[in-house]
Amino acid sequence: MTKTYHIHGMSCKGCQNHVQQTLSKVSGVIQADIDLSNAQAILETEKPIKIGVYQAALAEAGGDYTIHEQGKVPKIKEDSKKSKSETKFKAAAGEGVYYCPMHCEGDKTYDKPGDCPVCGMDLVQEKTAGATAHTTYTCPMHPEINEDEPGSCSICGMDLVPVEPDLSAEEKSYKKMLNKFWIALGFTLPIFIIAMSEMLNDNPLYKLMAQEYWNWVQFILSLPVVFYATWMFFERAWRSVKTWNLNMFTLIGIGAGVAWLFSVFGMLVPDFFPQQFKTASDTVHVYFEAATVILTLVLMGQVLEARAHSKTNSAVKELLKLAPNKALKIVDGNEQQVSIDEIEKNDILRVKPGDRIPVDGIITEGESAIDESMITGEPIPVNKKEGDTVSSGTINGKQSFLMKAEKVGGETLLSQIIEMVNKASRSQAPIQKLADKISGYFVPVVVGISVLTFILWVIFGPEPVYVYALVNAIAVLIIACPCALGLATPMSVMVGVGKGAQNGVLIKNAEALEKMDKINVLIVDKTGTLTEGKPSVEAIHSYGDFTEEALLEYISALNNLSEHPLAEATVRYAQEQGVSISKIENFNSVTGKGVTGNFENKKLALGNEKMMEEAGASITDELRAASIKHQEQGKTVSFLSVNNKAVGFVVIADKIKKSSKKAIQALQAKGIAVIMLTGDNQNTAKAVAKSLNLEDYKAGMLPEDKQDEIVRLQNEGKFVAMAGDGINDAPALAQSNVGIAMGTGTDVAIESAAITLVQGDLHGIVKAHNLSVAVMRNIKQNLFFALIYNSIGVPIAAGVLYPFFGILLSPMIAALAMSFSSVSVIANALRLRNKSLD
Repeated sequence: MTKTYHIHGMSCKGCQNHVQQTLSKVSGVIQADIDLSNAQAILETEKPIKIGVYQAALAEAGGDYTIHEQGKVPKIKEDSKKSKSETKFKAAAGEGVYYCPMHCEGDKTYDKPGDCPVCGMDLVQEKTAGATAHTTYTCPMHPEINEDEPGSCSICGMDLVPVEPDLSAEEKSYKKMLNKFWIALGFTLPIFIIAMSEMLNDNPLYKLMAQEYWNWVQFILSLPVVFYATWMFFERAWRSVKTWNLNMFTLIGIGAGVAWLFSVFGMLVPDFFPQQFKTASDTVHVYFEAATVILTLVLMGQVLEARAHSKTNSAVKELLKLAPNKALKIVDGNEQQVSIDEIEKNDILRVKPGDRIPVDGIITEGESAIDESMITGEPIPVNKKEGDTVSSGTINGKQSFLMKAEKVGGETLLSQIIEMVNKASRSQAPIQKLADKISGYFVPVVVGISVLTFILWVIFGPEPVYVYALVNAIAVLIIACPCALGLATPMSVMVGVGKGAQNGVLIKNAEALEKMDKINVLIVDKTGTLTEGKPSVEAIHSYGDFTEEALLEYISALNNLSEHPLAEATVRYAQEQGVSISKIENFNSVTGKGVTGNFENKKLALGNEKMMEEAGASITDELRAASIKHQEQGKTVSFLSVNNKAVGFVVIADKIKKSSKKAIQALQAKGIAVIMLTGDNQNTAKAVAKSLNLEDYKAGMLPEDKQDEIVRLQNEGKFVAMAGDGINDAPALAQSNVGIAMGTGTDVAIESAAITLVQGDLHGIVKAHNLSVAVMRNIKQNLFFALIYNSIGVPIAAGVLYPFFGILLSPMIAALAMSFSSVSVIANALRLRNKSLD
């Protein structure tokens, strides 16, 4: 029988996989299909199973998942509303979003710090757009005073001082781990000295008391190390065995745990052991120093990793620094400084020279040059005037202006960039599944090798055989920890995504980053992708006694009263040329033809040839021949007649972006075929393709035609990327292997794409491809280092070199090497921060 249930608590693919695996293991379940989008479980069973059985299985497997009958979905209690100041404080502290650096459950996040429920790794804090520090002020004598602004204490009159912001959860975790490391080191060093003193011929310690008592001293000193400083490793090891998600902590827990328990048992029951396990003073060899040194070195590796982790999301941290805390709001004509959180949509704000723009909006008064390098990667400031949009975090130039807030809080471009970077950093690249699969088989194999090592040393090893066997078996367990293997992919992805964001290339998920490396065909739309996407005046041709300036004055005067997009282009061009726009009388718009009007007793008409016919204006052969040349290139020509005589025309075209030709050449040099698909006419498409040296292009393409063309190429075995900016491009963007949206395009296109280019030009595709190549190379380097390290380290630890060179690998050296292998992988990933994408 088959029955559908509602599953509450799933938030990602990791949750989906966890629930599916759990319910599939329930006795009597034939198949379990989990639908994440609809929060449903479709269960096929041999016989009816009570819902309580499923719930018990979910509870035992861990996680906050509950199962319910369809139609009986639980009501979720809303959290009590927090005060704005408390929200600010928590945002400043970075509380709320944590994820596992190993991505054990995909892109799942957690709302509290702690350990990953699967692998046990410390959860990493995600930097969010709300994490801008909010400064509050208090009185040194009366800490109960808490104000948003500086001033004097209302009780004693003292000047208020800024409250030191609380440490982020990331810093708290690091500090706590660092403190535990110093404690572990403080107790481990004496143990190490006592143990190493056995190598001295005339040991001064044994003159104070016998070796038996020094063993008890080592035992007592080891207790804080094992049961406080590094106890989390044993908890993680137990969890990994319980859930059968075997990982590095499994090996550490078994290796160090066996050494420590063996030592305790040897002290308590020495007569149980054969003579080979005993020293000259008839005490059993103890390995408290091996256990504590191993655990302390692993803890040191975790501390170094925690510090290195904070550098991997440095791109997000740098973006967060760009978000200002304060803004100047215009209230009743006066400037009032307010917190960034208090800005609402449609508020009027003043931005002074050198200030960062607080939110996304539109300039309502004034103009200035804006440094947008933080979102575009381009260092040249962009001139902005009334009606132009400005983005949060960008830097104003040398002029003041007023702006209207359009997008605030999480809606701003900066917030969306940060959120996209965070999501992409948490996502899994397909190559990571290979590493995860290797790790899944790796731990049982290593345990098997460790057992085999023990047996072989017992059979073939020198005396004392059991001592050699135990030490080498533990060394195999320790050196084989697959932490470096697990970190190889996510670290590179995290740094790479951040690097892309700094260069105006926003990666939606790690899969897109990996796929971009494989593309061999790039499909590009014309309008808005290769071209500016808006009409602009290319040229004005005058004939007879009229100058071009006079024609532009007449044309702009007529079009100033028209609402046609082409008319807006001519008016904008006239303003840029400094031409004053005159007043027209008797204005009239003729649909599909053009406009007419009177100016200084002159009868004017502007439009196509049909408009000229209606106005009774004749077009000379010379004038018509000149216009045809432009029309054959797909450009729009509007004739101007003065007193029934055609005196010239204006050429309007969608200008090709400056970066398009250079970018196409760079992509073609990489062996990527570039094909233009456009809905425009054949003449326009041909002209654009010719100017860009594009041999492959198709005109008159509807949205479904573009999608069909991509399917055709994919069926031929091509790996296709699609770049577009409009709603009509959305189906093709979704169909392609990698969809690339222009950041200047529509929201639909951006949502359908896996990569967004903030600046909206093709050079961003070159950057995206270079980034993909660099990240994939870095991942492969990391995987090579991790695998070659284990491949070489395990046989050496097992003692394969001992018969030939007498070389053995101490478990303590193995632990040190294991810790630094993880740090080396992270260090290699951090090299991506210095990679040039141009």
